[in-house]
Amino acid sequence: MHPKFLIPFFIFFCSSLFSQNIKSIQLRPFQENNFSSIVPLGTVLELSFDDLEADNKDYQYKIEHMTHDWKSSQLSSSQYINGFDQNTIINTTNSFNTLQNYTHYSVNIPNINTDITKSGNYLLSVLNEADDIVFTRRFVLYESATTVGVTVARSRNTKTLNSQQTVEFSINHPQIKINSPNQEINVVVLKNNNWDEKITNLQPTFFKQNQLIYTYTNATNFWGGNEYFNFDSKFLRNTSLNIIKIQKKEVFHHYLYPFTHSPFRKYNYNPDINGQFVIRSLEAQDSKNEADYAMMHFSILVAAPFIDKEVYVYGAFNNFKIVEENKLQYDPEQSAYLGNILLKQGFYNYAYATVDREGYIDRDEVNGTFYETENEYSVIVYYKPFGSFYDRVIGVGSGFFNLDR
Repeated sequence: MHPKFLIPFFIFFCSSLFSQNIKSIQLRPFQENNFSSIVPLGTVLELSFDDLEADNKDYQYKIEHMTHDWKSSQLSSSQYINGFDQNTIINTTNSFNTLQNYTHYSVNIPNINTDITKSGNYLLSVLNEADDIVFTRRFVLYESATTVGVTVARSRNTKTLNSQQTVEFSINHPQIKINSPNQEINVVVLKNNNWDEKITNLQPTFFKQNQLIYTYTNATNFWGGNEYFNFDSKFLRNTSLNIIKIQKKEVFHHYLYPFTHSPFRKYNYNPDINGQFVIRSLEAQDSKNEADYAMMHFSILVAAPFIDKEVYVYGAFNNFKIVEENKLQYDPEQSAYLGNILLKQGFYNYAYATVDREGYIDRDEVNGTFYETENEYSVIVYYKPFGSFYDRVIGVGSGFFNLDR
């Protein structure tokens, strides 16, 4: 049975303040409202980010083909790229008319210098002038060689009936001969495009001609979690969605409505974008370099601190990671956890997580977990036949849990 998403906790301490100045990292296709970097082979993804030091550094990107479990594959770069696997990012613009200065960087993958020829997992690294890794992002390129059907339903386990969702799926492969599914096929079930919430090491439960079926009672259960909180800072000087107060200091400070924690919280439907964020400013013509940064103030009202646990804010804005920068501190005078994060103007989803002394993350203790929560699940199918040197991605399917609303 899948654990309650209590996963090993790693805080990545930056070797210098350099990497802490990198903000607003996005790796997405150009389609509007598409936040996933799991795309068909040949699709163009745009990588973009800001450097708050605003001094036009020479950043490079590097692309590496990976195995299904994100280890370096046996392929050399010439076997999966026509051109160069490492290049300088030359598309840069400086911020204009903002209190927080920054340089905006962007590059399209693939491009005229880098043409990716094979499906699979890919690790995109951004390197500084000393060839140190500043940050990495994952993306997946897939072939439409199979059809993957995905259904999401309420858990059938009576103990988790009100708090979990179960994913069932089938792989239809009339065009691909699979001799030994247990050895040639690997699948990953991913929740809301978050690589920290996934299930792997699954084997088919039934075999039919040209079809593999995966139906489990517990092994593909996910905790439903809850809808993400959100705010909209599209206006810098005026309050907007879930922003209660604004102050102008070295930058604008936006204070969010506090969340009152209750262990008896009930589910309330609230439309979200599953933890993602969109950069936008209604006071600028081009949000890429005219949107400003604001210090966002988060708060959780709770009578007493969580025993032997720390509290963090997370979302796609920080790649769903639990990092020191996003840690909240308990203030006994206000009976609240407080913290602030510098974020570019836009619409943001976020959530809270607790971390115990042993370093395990609980994403549900603050927010609650309910079977009704609207979530998106992706099933990625990897194929490595006998004699092959790499994992192809031969199909991707998606399914939503969505009550009739």
